[in-house]
Amino acid sequence: MIYTNSDGGARGNPGPGAIGVLVRDEEDILEEYGEVLKGNVTNNVAEYSGLIKALEVASKHTQGEITCILDSELVVKQLLGEYRVRNPTLMKLFLEVQKLQNRFDKITYIHKRREDKWQKHADYILNQKLDEELGKAK
Repeated sequence: MIYTNSDGGARGNPGPGAIGVLVRDEEDILEEYGEVLKGNVTNNVAEYSGLIKALEVASKHTQGEITCILDSELVVKQLLGEYRVRNPTLMKLFLEVQKLQNRFDKITYIHKRREDKWQKHADYILNQKLDEELGKAK
């Protein structure tokens, strides 16, 4: 089983944003990824962007079953059909996730609070990227 932990955040909401992604098995990180997003973004856009990258990276490791773990309750509930996607920008990202899902046999989405050790690591990656980027701007 492959797991992804993804996180996205914006400082200012909207503001400069970044993502942090882990692709792992039960115990070991197979790949990690961090990126500063272009322009000012909202936290929700950053969260979706993190999940999209997590799906892209995970598809290099398996086309089987994956579990995607996020700390965004909104994104998870939208993907599970519990909440409607009303924002046009989020709808574009939601549809991108739908396309990427076709790369896998099965995907499970789970919301976990950021206290989870793997979520903390994804959060660390994104904050490291933002700190680097914002440090350059000074």
